[in-house]
Parts: sequence; structure tokens; C-alpha cells
Amino acid sequence: MAKLFGILLLSLVSSTAITQELNVMTFNIRLNTAADSMNAWPYRKDNVASQILFHDVHIVGVQEALHDQMTDLQQRLPRYKYKGVGRDDGKEKGEYSAIFYKKDRFKIKDSNTFWLSETPSVPGSKNWDAAITRVATWAVFYDKESKEEFMVINTHFDHIGKEARAKSAELLVAQADKLAKSTPLIITGDFNCTRDDKPYEVIISQKMIPLTDPAPANPPGTFCNFQVNSIRLC
Repeated sequence: MAKLFGILLLSLVSSTAITQELNVMTFNIRLNTAADSMNAWPYRKDNVASQILFHDVHIVGVQEALHDQMTDLQQRLPRYKYKGVGRDDGKEKGEYSAIFYKKDRFKIKDSNTFWLSETPSVPGSKNWDAAITRVATWAVFYDKESKEEFMVINTHFDHIGKEARAKSAELLVAQADKLAKSTPLIITGDFNCTRDDKPYEVIISQKMIPLTDPAPANPPGTFCNFQVNSIRLC
């Protein structure tokens, strides 16, 4: 299971063009747990924020963020605001799959969170063989520079349940089709899968929304285990 956990972070973009170039990041920041010892959140929160600032991203979808981590990031990212809720109660309890955005450039027209379950509107719900509750947060943005609207969905699939990941992919596509309609769409997240797995096939092969994967042909795994010599830092 260690091979699959967090190994691939995908950004999927609709074929409907966004004329203004956007710099988008997906970032599993790892939850705040003392078990990580010297790699625990208190010792790396400045580095996480600095990566977002260094790359000067317009939009960043974060995964595994607990409320205290969201607060820490908000303090370190004064040019940004976020949308998202804790997955356990739809408020502040549990991990967020939140979306940070540059507040001076973008205005949110609408936003919400749905649960990756058979009852997507019920906070804390989970189904299938999921080990824990999972969510997807979405927002419709108005770009003040291009005068265009686009939608972002950020999510985190289950790390244990194979059926849950496949069903979550089906739900994600259905919800995206219902919510985005003809609006350009960006999906960020940690899907806990590789390109050979069912969730990826479900998302890419479906016909409801034309999606493309902007990653290179053989992208490296993104699970870094806190090793700085990895291709990407988690």
C-alpha cells in the first residue's frame, strides 16, 4: 500500500480553453501529527507556505489539511483566501480538501463541498469500502483580469478502499458534469492511484466532460517521504 499512497497527484483540465494563463498547484501537505517527529507540521509549515509563494500560484488545492494547518497557512499567505470545510462535520473537524486562491485577482461566485459517498450532501458520510470520510470542495471563480469564469474542484480519494476510489471517481465526474456544465473546469487532488488504476480510467475515459491530463507521459511519483532529493516535495 505504501507504493500507492499519495503516489500521483493529477491536475485535469477541460478542453474548453481558459484564455488567461493560470498557475495551479495541487499539494498534499500531510496532516499535523506528532508521529512525524522532526518532519511534523510545526517544523515544516513555513516551508509549505514558501513553496506556494515561490511558485506564485494563482490557485492551490490542498489535501490532508487540519483546521490548525489551514489557520497557519492563512497567516503565512496574506494574499490568499480559501474555501473548504472539515470533512468530519462540514465545519472545522477533520481534514480539509480546500482551495486557496489569490483574493485580489479572483472572486468566488459560488462554492460548496460534497462528500464522496452515496449521500454527498451529508457531512461525515462514507460508503463502499472507504476507510475514512472523504470530500471534494468546489468553487466557481471570476477572474478580474480576463473577465472569465472557471470552476475548480479539489479532492482526496480514499487510501484503502479500491471500490471507494472507483466510485469516488464516478461521483466526481457526475458532480463535475452537473456543476460545471459549460464552464471551464480544473480538477486538483490526491487520487491515491497511478495511471494504471481504475479511478484514473474512470475519470479520463468518460464522455460526459472532455478532460485531459497535462502531466508528462511518464510522470514521477509524488510520494516523497520527506526526502528533499525527490522530484517534488510533499
